[in-house]
Amino acid sequence: MATIVLVHGIAQEQYGADLLEAQWLPALAAGVRTAGFGELADQLWRGQRPGVLEVRMAFYGNAFLDPGAQGGGGPVGTEDELTERIADAWLTTAADQAADQRDRLEAQRYLDNSALGTAGAQGLGRKARPAANALTKLKWFAPFGFGMARKFVNRSLAQVSRYLSEETVREFAQQQVLDLIGPETRLVIGHSLGSVVAYEALHQTQQPAALVTLGSPLALQSIIYPLLRPQPPTVPAALTRWENLADRDDIVAAHLDLAPYFPSAPGRDVAPTTHPELDNGSSPHDATHYLTKKSVGRIIAESLS
Repeated sequence: MATIVLVHGIAQEQYGADLLEAQWLPALAAGVRTAGFGELADQLWRGQRPGVLEVRMAFYGNAFLDPGAQGGGGPVGTEDELTERIADAWLTTAADQAADQRDRLEAQRYLDNSALGTAGAQGLGRKARPAANALTKLKWFAPFGFGMARKFVNRSLAQVSRYLSEETVREFAQQQVLDLIGPETRLVIGHSLGSVVAYEALHQTQQPAALVTLGSPLALQSIIYPLLRPQPPTVPAALTRWENLADRDDIVAAHLDLAPYFPSAPGRDVAPTTHPELDNGSSPHDATHYLTKKSVGRIIAESLS
């Protein structure tokens, strides 16, 4: 059981709970310290080691690994309609608000061609995925080159698709969160796909806790939002507060204000509050870049007070 439960996002399958905790904890403490809560920061992380507050990572990335590959074969993916719909949604967001003008133009080019029925003309044969292929051309997804972009995009799309479509993956991921929630739990922090996992898991517990979502695609209307459980989506009844943070250049987050899409639970008045004016620099979707922000540190301190 943990005071703070962390839930990671996409493309973390080669790590584990311990490694991810080692990455997130110093960033968590840095944000809290920047917000002016030095004593609490020391309780989270001090002297290159965890502090006295129990902070645990709910790790579900191993659900995406091929059991026969012994960690080397990468995630098992599917090339289905759901995957293409996710890619198309990310391209739509990129065309509207990508920081790089070339990315906006490239995404818009795909959307224009798609409307004309020609987006797949430069595909890769019978199993071509034109939207996924178009994503790999965006600088946002390819900071280290085209080859790495293709691997990252395919891995990310497959994981979102599998979570939404495979019951065993969905149940496993949520159970990792629920196993860490107990009477002492005060805060759950979910990043990217982890915000979806955390949101759905928190509908299954009565433990009062705050929720912080970082770079969240929860309100992505074309694909994720209509597949959330339960339907229609509402704020989980046990939440004491819900703070949503999105960098203005985070394509995955889509810059959507969550409040119109997640009404308070019956008899409750907790609603999501979105903070869209963050700047994570050259890595707008990076979890640790979110955690080091003063605004995130303040929210964490208030949630634990």
